[in-house]
Amino acid sequence: MSSDRPTATTPRPLRTPPGVPSSTRPGILLRALSAALLLACAVLLGTGAPAARAADATPATTATGASIAEALKTSPVYVDPAFAAAVTPAQQQQITEQIAATGLPITVVLVPLQKGDAFGGDAKAMAAVVQERLGRSPLIMITSDDYGSWLNGYEWPAGDSRQARDAASAVGMIKELKDAGLAAKVGRTIELIGTGKGTEVYKAESDRLDREYSARPETEDHATDTPSGSSATSGPFAVVALLVLALVVGGALLVRSRRRPRHTAFTFPDAVFAADRAADEAGLRRQAADEVLALGAALDGADGATTPGLGRALDAYDAAGRVLDAADGLPDLAGVLALAAEGRAALATGPRLPLCFFDPRHGTAARRTTWRPLGRRERVDVAVCEDCTQALKARRSPQVLAVRDQGRTVPYFEVPADRSLWAATGYGSLLSGPDDTLAARVTSGEFTRATARRRRTADHQD
Repeated sequence: MSSDRPTATTPRPLRTPPGVPSSTRPGILLRALSAALLLACAVLLGTGAPAARAADATPATTATGASIAEALKTSPVYVDPAFAAAVTPAQQQQITEQIAATGLPITVVLVPLQKGDAFGGDAKAMAAVVQERLGRSPLIMITSDDYGSWLNGYEWPAGDSRQARDAASAVGMIKELKDAGLAAKVGRTIELIGTGKGTEVYKAESDRLDREYSARPETEDHATDTPSGSSATSGPFAVVALLVLALVVGGALLVRSRRRPRHTAFTFPDAVFAADRAADEAGLRRQAADEVLALGAALDGADGATTPGLGRALDAYDAAGRVLDAADGLPDLAGVLALAAEGRAALATGPRLPLCFFDPRHGTAARRTTWRPLGRRERVDVAVCEDCTQALKARRSPQVLAVRDQGRTVPYFEVPADRSLWAATGYGSLLSGPDDTLAARVTSGEFTRATARRRRTADHQD
């Protein structure tokens, strides 16, 4: 792609992303340890093993927004057949009566979600579609989450007047509900919404967990050390050893995250599964290509005499094309979105914020706020979307773009800056000034150098 004025043609052929693991990468032992670690994290948090996620344990739903909305016209509770054993007809009736007693416009939608269904496996998307089909406002909706383990709470009009989100989150932390069934958790959520104590209980449970984990001995943080030269690669002992190691590592990670300042702890399982839950790489690649094409079309209609930022927009278009061609994963494809947004901002008449710092897939930021990164005392100024703003205000962990780095799943901004242009720039949030742009950094070779270092590190780890 050159820097000449582009034409709105079909994007260039995309190469197969490098770095896709073969059938033997990573090794059997590493895969077993990763699976054990995820299992341990889930057990520690009382959410159930990740292997039991709704997408694996239950069949895909055939429900659509229209069919759910139609069912909700006759009953405020919709339970997919896959959840029929967890919430029986008698329990559904009890929930219906409980809702009626509150006098609030509460609906319950329990549906197993996975990629490829009518909602793309996204609970928030499902709730939005169903609400739109119902055409009701005010409305409070309790849904199963993307994995079928926790509950989500939503309200229309937008806001938190009945504390539905906090109520659903609190139920996931209440100790006595750890082993409770889905119907009991729904019932307690409705109770908290009805009494208006969702936020109060959420904060109380959060503080309790903070106290419990902070009270653990400091030596637990060093419990991940293992004797060098030990071997446990086969037989039943290996399985036991891996599970014990995973539990210790998961516990240490949890202790560390609890001791960090609020707003910086990215809790399991959300951070671990953020990339898997939201990001179909092929879909994001198509979206990135469409964004580049749309920017090219906008440049075709731009006039240099009336568009002072045309040169920058052209640079952003060129850089987006380069990154798209070389992208080998979700972070790079998100970078294409950020570069396309930078190009559109250059064409705009007024200042525009970059994409959301925590995950560019959230869209253009709504505002800037100060935030303290993990393990640091200083605060940084970042651009955040509305959802992330609300999460920070409520002392929740925002949904972040998670990446694999040296065998760990971490927020993208925890990757060392020399191996990630996106960590160094926060997808535009951390640029030093008006002359510091993502496009300029790509043009100067920072993207290429960071990619090369990341691949060398990955090869060394393998």
